[in-house]
Amino acid sequence: MASAPEKKVLGWREWASLTSLNLPPIKAKLDTGARTSALHAFELHTFFDGGQRWVQFCIHPRQDTRLVRVCVAPVIDRRQVCDSGGHRSLRYFIESSLTLGHDTFPIELSLTGRETMRFRLLLGRTALQHRYLIDSALSFCLGKKTVFLCQG
Repeated sequence: MASAPEKKVLGWREWASLTSLNLPPIKAKLDTGARTSALHAFELHTFFDGGQRWVQFCIHPRQDTRLVRVCVAPVIDRRQVCDSGGHRSLRYFIESSLTLGHDTFPIELSLTGRETMRFRLLLGRTALQHRYLIDSALSFCLGKKTVFLCQG
């Protein structure tokens, strides 16, 4: 019987890049208790182009508010999400390429205000499952954010 490929172990927080959104590395919380992934976004505006709904939004990729980036992405869905406090909200979902270390793969992200949260990016279990094991005692197993900056 063939054995399953060994999964990489990551910590509860890691540096991640959302390459298709052209953002600098973002400190991400890897949260297996959350089903969906969430990206901090504000000033959301939707528009149609060629019959496709798009969303333009701003993001503070760092914990401070000095750096602001404007992103544009096609909307793949709009659905209800229940947050950790039990509050439901209707959110836009987009797809982006996520890079963790040397792995790049597509994930779905809900767009929501995370200004008061410690992490601008939350990676839920749907994005992480079948790829990684998360050890809550570890942090930054993939290295410092400078690793991403050197990759281009």
